[in-house]
Amino acid sequence: MRIESKIPDVGTSIFTVMSKMALDHNAINLSQGFPDFMIDDAIIQLVHRYMREGHNQYAPMPGAPVLRTVIAEVVRTSFNRAVDPDTEITITSGATESIFSVISAFIGRGDEVIMFDPSYDSYDPSVRLNGGIPIHINMTESFGINWDEVRGRITKATRMIIINTPHNPSGSILSESDLLELENIAEQFDLLVLSDEVYERLIFDGVAHQSVLRFPVLASRSFAVFSFGKTFHATGWKMGYVVAPAQLTAEIRRAHQFVVFSVNTPIQLAMADYLREPGHYRGLGKFYQQKRDFFLNEIKGSSFEPIPSRGSYFQLVSYRTISSEPDVQMAERLTKEFKVASIPISVFYKDSTDRNILRFCFAKKEETLAEAGRILRGL
Repeated sequence: MRIESKIPDVGTSIFTVMSKMALDHNAINLSQGFPDFMIDDAIIQLVHRYMREGHNQYAPMPGAPVLRTVIAEVVRTSFNRAVDPDTEITITSGATESIFSVISAFIGRGDEVIMFDPSYDSYDPSVRLNGGIPIHINMTESFGINWDEVRGRITKATRMIIINTPHNPSGSILSESDLLELENIAEQFDLLVLSDEVYERLIFDGVAHQSVLRFPVLASRSFAVFSFGKTFHATGWKMGYVVAPAQLTAEIRRAHQFVVFSVNTPIQLAMADYLREPGHYRGLGKFYQQKRDFFLNEIKGSSFEPIPSRGSYFQLVSYRTISSEPDVQMAERLTKEFKVASIPISVFYKDSTDRNILRFCFAKKEETLAEAGRILRGL
């Protein structure tokens, strides 16, 4: 049988590789981005209640109306933007499905999509699977965006720009001035914007999250993607949503219905109840900032050099004073010999840029972070 892969260069994701390596070598897993602590029991009880009440069949394709209505209120109070729950919000099977459905709906053969490296590993394959051409632009050394370079890379074929704030893997954030620059570019060149905002609640040091939804002109041509899994520590539930203008949402749903049709009914109903209490999500920034600061304190005195994390639940560290070996090799050795797993940053770059930086996930129990810190201080 003749098989021609559409993405022959894509193998097993680095997250799967490093998590398996951590398991095989009994290492502390600070590689893959998932918490090792329990989610709020109130959510579990709500899901259980809706299951017992018989809400176990298909939800409506766009998502449960009650959940979309609650999300619309969250968007209004969070970003001062009114959205229609019936025509501008779609519940998806995690943010990755949102991203894939948006790209599938709007990107075709020969369309160019700008993305910024280091970038989340689903963007590029999603574009290529739909016949598009990924245009990778490296971020600055401080993980910002050079907008003049962006302007210089736009062609007649450019269709979309993908941004991610707070940023995975760096923990950097885009400022108001960044979003205004993006707004000007998108309007000038008639571009769509896909904004990956899954860590929107995990932002530190008193800074406000700059969503595309805060900027009316930008919002009119943007898709804002969010994640319940990241927000409420339940990554295995694969529950997210995308907010976009009605005419764009209609096209997203054309793709979404043939990717998963609809997503988990009792979890949707439970989330609708849970989101009605703002206290369940407004304090998450402080919660994760404490974990970031705890981890930084635990590695204080080591030879690792932290790079500021302004959001997400990731901390980058440079190991340049420890070793000059490639970051993939360093991550493997750290896992196998020292029993702490991380993610090498070069895998997030199209050109494999290697600055001797590793990513650690601090969404863990304090005892987990303390033990990892003890090991890292000894290197």
